[in-house]
Amino acid sequence: MPHALQELLARLEPDRAVREPQRWRERGEALEQLDAALAVAAAAPAAQAAVVRARALQAELAAVESEFCAGIRWAIRRGERPPWLLEQVRDCAQGSASAPDCFDALDSMVATILELDEPAAPGMAAERELVPYQPTPARHIFDFIAQAAPQADDVVVDLGSGLGHVPLLTAICTDATCVGIEREPAYAACSERAAHALGLRNVRFHAQDVRAADLSAATLCYLFTPFTGTVMRGVLDALRAQANRRALRIATFGPCTAVVAREPWLHAETACDPRRPVLFRARPSATG
Repeated sequence: MPHALQELLARLEPDRAVREPQRWRERGEALEQLDAALAVAAAAPAAQAAVVRARALQAELAAVESEFCAGIRWAIRRGERPPWLLEQVRDCAQGSASAPDCFDALDSMVATILELDEPAAPGMAAERELVPYQPTPARHIFDFIAQAAPQADDVVVDLGSGLGHVPLLTAICTDATCVGIEREPAYAACSERAAHALGLRNVRFHAQDVRAADLSAATLCYLFTPFTGTVMRGVLDALRAQANRRALRIATFGPCTAVVAREPWLHAETACDPRRPVLFRARPSATG
């Protein structure tokens, strides 16, 4: 396989496009290709010269991405809304549906921007009806933001927020107040540190079981299938009680969409596609 790495280097080393800050997709693809080629060629004695060149190119491209993301972080800390992030909101809303658990170069960019110091392992024991944590892919978060268009008077609550990707990005891209409810204290603490480092004032995180959460201020709740069975039933009943008092929307993603779609007190405002976030609103009769 040394020949494959040589061919890849011959194509990428003179390519100036992957070094341009705004060409992050091309750069992400190049880094993935280098990773794959190095995994094969690293142990081949005849490929060591090419391996050294490939690792140098990796470091160069990673430095370009790091500098680009640092500029976005600096803008966020200044209270600005970086154009690059707003572009993702527009672009992801126009994209086609895709596998819910597929991650790509956009997730790498968001991870670099948010700088989440993910704990090595959760400290709390799993429960049968609580789904193991998996973050929402970034393109679906931006799609959610575009569809829901949270306003300054919205309180967006992520039920089972994990490391906080949804509240953090929503707080950066909108004027809404954002809240993450997360059972795992280590995850909630990680989210709080990221929010503090970015200077975000419109987001907060609570380390608590969603079944004990105060939802009285929520106007828009987000669910990425964080729980099932009786836990889901209890949360939906609690949300219906809140909808009896005020306007309430619920955004879902993944398998829980089918469960929420069966609730007679809700109607879908967008197509019920489990591969994309779906927005529901309480029916007028639910508030009577």
